[in-house]
Amino acid sequence: AVMQGKRTVYDTDLFVPLLWKIAELAGKKYGSDKNTDHAMRVVAEHSRGIVFLIADGVMPSNDDRGYVLRRLFRRTVLFGKRLGLEEPFLGEMVRVAIGQMGHVYPELLRRRDFILQVAGLEETKFDETLNAGLQRLEDIMAERETDRAGEISGIDAFQLYDTYGFPVELTKEIAADRGFSVNMAGFESEMAAQRERAKASHKFLTKEEEAAAVKEQLCELGATEFVGYANLQQKTSVQALLLENRLTTTIEEGQEASVVLVSTPFYAEMGGQVGDTGEVRSESARFTVTNTLRVEPDIIVHQGYVSEGILSVGDEVEAVVDRERRLDVARNHTATHLLQMALRRVLGEHVQQRGSLVAPERLRFDFSHLIPMTEEEVRQVEHVMNESIRQNYRVYAGEVPYKKAVEEGATALFGEKYGDIVRVVKICEPIISAELCGGTHVTTTGEIGFFRIVSESGVGAGLRRIEAVTGRRAETFVDERLGNLAKIAQMVGASPDNVTEKVSGLLAQLDEAQGRIRALESELARRAAESLLSQTEVIKGVTVLAARVNSFPPAVLRELGDTVRERLKSAVIVLGTIYEDRPSFIAMVTPDLVSRGYDAGKIVRQVAQVTGGGGGGKPALGQAGGKDKSKVDEALGLVRRLI
Repeated sequence: AVMQGKRTVYDTDLFVPLLWKIAELAGKKYGSDKNTDHAMRVVAEHSRGIVFLIADGVMPSNDDRGYVLRRLFRRTVLFGKRLGLEEPFLGEMVRVAIGQMGHVYPELLRRRDFILQVAGLEETKFDETLNAGLQRLEDIMAERETDRAGEISGIDAFQLYDTYGFPVELTKEIAADRGFSVNMAGFESEMAAQRERAKASHKFLTKEEEAAAVKEQLCELGATEFVGYANLQQKTSVQALLLENRLTTTIEEGQEASVVLVSTPFYAEMGGQVGDTGEVRSESARFTVTNTLRVEPDIIVHQGYVSEGILSVGDEVEAVVDRERRLDVARNHTATHLLQMALRRVLGEHVQQRGSLVAPERLRFDFSHLIPMTEEEVRQVEHVMNESIRQNYRVYAGEVPYKKAVEEGATALFGEKYGDIVRVVKICEPIISAELCGGTHVTTTGEIGFFRIVSESGVGAGLRRIEAVTGRRAETFVDERLGNLAKIAQMVGASPDNVTEKVSGLLAQLDEAQGRIRALESELARRAAESLLSQTEVIKGVTVLAARVNSFPPAVLRELGDTVRERLKSAVIVLGTIYEDRPSFIAMVTPDLVSRGYDAGKIVRQVAQVTGGGGGGKPALGQAGGKDKSKVDEALGLVRRLI
């Protein structure tokens, strides 16, 4: 602003193109009205911020930095509405921002399409709930004005947040424009209550809660020496014992407890990798390790039970990790490193790891990507993975300063905190993968054996999840699938090689048979309509038909109702049936009776309630279902009283 002789940054060449664009889209002039100028500046500044956040790997979410991004999106859309913009506009603003800054920040140009996709999806998503939320907020403020109360309650603010996706800051901002305040203490109370409800739904302690429970007891102990990268067995001694999360000197056969050793080969759960299992043995006791946790400051806790004898503090022991399980975990962990490389190669550089689970039987990998992967993309990723496995690349690790690791291109997990010295796991030379990682790995990729994706799914906006198997579990997975294929082939009288053609033929026959069944049902419905015409009665000048009919699917039941309505011209019609062992009802009211206040939706709802069900609809047509099939006749009997 100083260099260009401008009063504010918004008058500089950094913002003028953005302000011109929003002025053009809104059909308004910047500089003519204080409130309009403010709204334009919000849209311009937030649009630019959104571009950089997405380019840096942030995705919209309901917590942490993702929540900041989501708030920026929602404020931008809201202020766009204030400028009269009813159609999506963020894409235009994003293009201008990238055009302005892309020559200095080339990542904006590389990720241009991805940024546009995220912006478009988030704008559309919020726009769907914005109008309903704004109307609800207007209703709340109107009620408060009537009650002469200038405050929006915490309960109402929480409902706007929970139901309509309104950040409480947005509610405060809109309310302040109308002279209202928001009861933040009440809002925080509702948020706390929601967290408690979520917590109460979990019966067992989380890993964090388990760690916190023992941390206080172990705070005076020093860090446990971890030797598990090189060794799976270690002679050591018992440093501490915990029984029911309290320090003790001895534990006996059958007791569940926790053991802390002076040194250990057991890997403690961390970075998505599950803890090791195995056994701690002394001359007189055996302790079965079922899980391994890490608590501050770097104390490794072995959880499990005494399977034999008595174990005491100070005992000399041998710690033995379950070797086969550790190798299964290592295969899956190295596979997650290769998987990030493969996904970037197939889907694009925007892919970033968002979390993982590395267990012996499977791996789970969460990553940033906007749309479901196609079948072809899944196959391509599997091909890249298995080719990398066949190449038998070397896997090696070493400790280096954090700054040096990042400068040399090592990938850090987004949002993770790292110390000054970090462990870097590299695959191949020249390197195809380098990540900051404290987990355990195979020594060459060939040890992974085989990789197969089991599922690919969405777990949030812009967040996808792959579950996959490697090694022994991949072999079992393929055996199971081939076994199922053989069973299906046998069931349909085909060989595994031509089972697809056989099943296709059977499906075609099934479609043909279902078509014939539908035609027969329609004919039966037509004949049933003829017999129903004689069952009408007139109640206070209104023709009413309430009847039970043979078992028809919903579509045919409606067809039957349409036929009867056309024949009767003016009537209230309620038909009931039992289909797939459950009551089903349909109600129809002709237009002349709708205008007199008769409502099919209300009628069918009350009828279905007799059978323990519910439903509804519009005044001309309503549908409902029930539970108690023995009360269908009683329910239909209610129609006369309702009319």
